[in-house]
Formats: sequence, structure tokens, C-alpha cells
Amino acid sequence: MSETTVAIAASGAKQLVLAAETGENYFALFDFAKLDASLEGLLKAGVHFGHLKSRRHPKMDEYIYTTRKNINIVDLEKTSEKLAIAAKFLSEVVKSGKPILFVGMKKQTQDTVRSLALRLGESYVIDRWLGGTLTNFSCIRSRAKYLNETHEKIGLGEFKKYTKFEQAKKSEEVEKLERKVGGIRHMEQLPGAIVIADVKEAELVTREARKMHIPIVGITDTNTDPSFVDYPVPGNDDALSSLRLLFGFLGKAILETKEKVVADKAAAKETVKETAKETAKEKVAE
Repeated sequence: MSETTVAIAASGAKQLVLAAETGENYFALFDFAKLDASLEGLLKAGVHFGHLKSRRHPKMDEYIYTTRKNINIVDLEKTSEKLAIAAKFLSEVVKSGKPILFVGMKKQTQDTVRSLALRLGESYVIDRWLGGTLTNFSCIRSRAKYLNETHEKIGLGEFKKYTKFEQAKKSEEVEKLERKVGGIRHMEQLPGAIVIADVKEAELVTREARKMHIPIVGITDTNTDPSFVDYPVPGNDDALSSLRLLFGFLGKAILETKEKVVADKAAAKETVKETAKETAKEKVAE
């Protein structure tokens, strides 16, 4: 990072980038090709803004470039390096066929996390982590399965024969289940990786993931202990502009890998068909 970069970083405060563009479904029609994850792009998104010096976690020292006006400034070169490593790892998880779980605990991260997960066809947990989601997955999965079955019955109109009171109670039950396991209702196996938007707020998540040996990719702000994360990405986890850029970069890698996997499978099927045709022709010729 140059002195110019530091000067720009010091000219504002972290709160200046909190008022980013809002929208509940940001990634629904997002064009990943326009994503700018260069050092300049990271700078414009406010990824470099850390917390006050007094809140600095000592294990984040290696990722902090300097301190200006009592604000820790993240080294964007290291952010870029770690972001690329995390993206490559998630691509490998996609190739393995395992699901990826997205997690966002803080209110300002929830819409972004849910939006990206839905765009990628992956599962998510926002607001509240249900204890045992990973360590007691069979039980959680049974509740998710029940929720799916209930939705199917509602769609088929099977509850219309019940009284209005009974229908209201069933709707209330479904709403509660949606809040608890709605985001993971289609996750049929333990994830191959967990991507966390706000590591400091997700202590229970990291604890369960480590116990189950599930790798974690996480945005680590300057007040966070990065040792709890297998693939830490140092950066601002408060500003929407920062979060959307970092998550967008990871999402782009996941989406591109998924599309390549689908294309490779289709190509393999065509190759098998062509081989079968050639074999059939040879037999006829004989």
C-alpha cells in the first residue's frame, strides 16, 4: 500500500462507508463480470477501514498496515492475497460436490449473505445459530425434512380440511421452523466449508465447525481473532460495500466453478454418446 492509499484511508472514518447501497436481494441479478477486486476496488469499497486502535486484536497485527487517526488500516495487499486463496479453496469444495454454508450473524450482513447463498443455490444461516446445527446434524436435518414435507402438503392443499384455528397453528409452526432451519432446509449433508461474514459474532459456529473438522472461510476485521478461521480474509466486516465486494469475489469463484462442473459433465455425456455411436457403427460394419 502506498502513502497515498494511507492518506485516503486516514481522511475518513469507518462510519463513512456504512451507508452503502441497500437492497434485500443484491446478488439476484448481479453481474459478477463487473466485479472490481483490484487494490483500487478494495480501497473504494472501504475494505481497509478497521476498528479503533484500542479494539485491535493482537493476532491481527500481521494484516494491519498502519494506524491513522486512531483507526487501524488493513493491508489490502494481504487482503487480496488471502481472498484469492480462499476463493481457490471454495472452488475445490465445489468440485468435490459438497455444499457450502453461508453464515451472517449481524443485522447488516444478513441480506447480503442470504442473497448470495440463494443466487448460488447454497444454504445459509442468518441472525441466530441453532446449537447443534453441525454437531447434531441428524436431528436438525429431521426438522428441515419435516418443514419441506409441510410445505409440500400446504402446496397440495392438504390443510384446507382443517379448521381455521388449526390452519393458523400450522402456519405459526411453519413460520417458527422457517426462522430456525429455513435457510438449511435443502442441505442434506454436512457442508464442505462454511463462509462467515462476521467471525467475531459467530463464536458458536466456529466452535462447532472446528469440532466437526469443517474448514472456515471468514471475513476477519481488526478486532477479530483470525486463528479461529482456516482461511481468514482481513477486511471491514461492517460496511455493506466491503462485505458485498469480498463475498461477491468468493461467490464469483463458486459460480464459475459450478458452471464449469456442469459443462464438463455435459461434455462427458456427449463423449459417451459419441463413443457408443461409433461402437455401434463398427459392429454393423462387421
